[in-house]
Amino acid sequence: MCRNIKMLFNFEPPVTEEEIRSASLQFVRKVSGFNKPSKANEGAFLAAVEEITAASSKLLRSLETTSPPRSRAEEAAKAHARAVLRFSR
Repeated sequence: MCRNIKMLFNFEPPVTEEEIRSASLQFVRKVSGFNKPSKANEGAFLAAVEEITAASSKLLRSLETTSPPRSRAEEAAKAHARAVLRFSR
């Protein structure tokens, strides 16, 4: 999976539509191989982003869990610690 796509479920405060759209954009970029599509492909590219955003929003609204919400600050600190280990070699 693309490293730029972050987990979005079970956070406090809840995920925003902009965060869902950003993850959808990263997914479409990864799948298509385009960072910025040509004019000929722009319509299909943007339609795919919107469809994936809608599907992701629906999924996140329907998921349930009994675990407590994660803290964004704690998750960011864990990611930073992993990056330090990965890139300090």
